[in-house]
Amino acid sequence: MVTFHTRQSGVGQMRILAIISGDYGQRHVDNIRAHGPAEWTVEIWRAPAVLPLVMDYPEDYLPDKLPSADLILSFAELKGVAELLPDIAEMTGARAVIAPVDNETWLPRGLARQLRGWLADIDVAIATPKPLCTLTETHYYIARRKKLEVTHPLIAEFARHFGHPRLVVSVNPETRQITAAEVERDAVCGCAQYVADRLLGVSADDAGEQAGLLHHHYPCWASMGVDVDYSDTLMHVSGNLLKDNVEAQVKPFKQVQRIRPGELIRAEE
Repeated sequence: MVTFHTRQSGVGQMRILAIISGDYGQRHVDNIRAHGPAEWTVEIWRAPAVLPLVMDYPEDYLPDKLPSADLILSFAELKGVAELLPDIAEMTGARAVIAPVDNETWLPRGLARQLRGWLADIDVAIATPKPLCTLTETHYYIARRKKLEVTHPLIAEFARHFGHPRLVVSVNPETRQITAAEVERDAVCGCAQYVADRLLGVSADDAGEQAGLLHHHYPCWASMGVDVDYSDTLMHVSGNLLKDNVEAQVKPFKQVQRIRPGELIRAEE
């Protein structure tokens, strides 16, 4: 049995404006609309396909009007959108922004740092999780050993439902196969649900590795280039989060073989 666990929202109605420029952002929006709380409303602004390297007047690249919003989700696949976010926050009245770094080309670390400063200056909270799958209610990562706190209830509320994937799996102790998978928190893109749907019947011995493979097959669209903040690809970082989540739960059911060179001693369950 696979269950998608939808929690009741803790902050009531939330108006979300998602900024997208391609399929990456659209997939995120589709999943939020399908599985987010009923009291959330999600509007889209499709950013310009091309933006100049330097924008002296950012307002020239914005529409005359944008819908009011509480939270902005920046899923655009071009760097210049980050420079528009302070103006977008002021136009919409948004109090918080989530601008993930799933690809350094879209939001370089230096620009992400500047963006945190720009928004702090206008009293707008921001989270820049790298990758997006590191976002939780309390913190997110921007490098392997560096995390920042979540400081606003709107960001925390979003992260209760979407962010760091969290599955709860049940294992039959006799067959050592997964019999149920519950999605307590999905990845924003929907990957955790995809993995949960395909873990039923998988042996505890293989479940962690299978979760990692399914994550790649979804596919994850985080960057495949080696990131200097992790010395790994962001795709692998994201996949390992899901893999480790499953692995920790099936570990008591795995069959462990003890060997010494040239001799098999015994198999332990």
